[in-house]
Amino acid sequence: MGSLDGKVALITGAASGIGKAIAELYAKHGAKVAICDINQQAADAAAAEISAAGGQAIGIAMDVTDEAAVDAGTDKVVAAFGALDILISNAGVQIINPIDQFAFADWKKMLAIHLDGGFLTTRAALRHMYQGDRGGIVIYMGSVHSHEASKLKAPYVTAKHGLLGLARTLAKEGAPHNVRSHVICPGFVRTPLVEKQIPEQAKELGISEADVIKNVMLKDTVDGVFTTVDDIAQTALYLATFPSAALTGQSFVVSHGWYMQ
Repeated sequence: MGSLDGKVALITGAASGIGKAIAELYAKHGAKVAICDINQQAADAAAAEISAAGGQAIGIAMDVTDEAAVDAGTDKVVAAFGALDILISNAGVQIINPIDQFAFADWKKMLAIHLDGGFLTTRAALRHMYQGDRGGIVIYMGSVHSHEASKLKAPYVTAKHGLLGLARTLAKEGAPHNVRSHVICPGFVRTPLVEKQIPEQAKELGISEADVIKNVMLKDTVDGVFTTVDDIAQTALYLATFPSAALTGQSFVVSHGWYMQ
């Protein structure tokens, strides 16, 4: 496997959860990391933690639905670190409701963060990765919901399916410029985003929170165990250091057997 020494990674939604775990692991393996998050204070704090541990990191305020903010934030990363080698498009939110009760504004918000954010950060990154065919790696944070549907999550499922199409298109367009793409598809990871869903789903489904965990979230796993942020971070490390384009355009399901491709 290759090394991340000297590589520059821009990670969205990286002030907490999966994004932060990836940033910390990348930094431990020699990458310079940009902690991009809508919350500047949280981004700076996460970057400070990495720096205190001996890594190189900066915090960048970035609303991934704002074209100008994405372009400007990406340019700041390149100005600070001199290049951009890896993009992790990870920023996301969740809103739970049945389709017939879903507010159109919430639908648009979900698609904007997940799909528009994926597109805007990709386009901004490619402007640097394509220069001189330097190349790079783009990793989208999909979900088992990139392949499977669940009740109450229509825009989330739609958006996560859409990221597969974006990644596959990028694999074809990016290849002449040495750019590869991947989609990591986690099962349920017990992040604050998932913790928030437990009582929401219990209310919507009329069941206990324990039943949501056992009979909804972990029902189809082989061992009844949540995926961890480290599981996802290790997968992101593997894909960022894989030495060839043999895996480009693929999705990698990390879910304790919930969905098997």
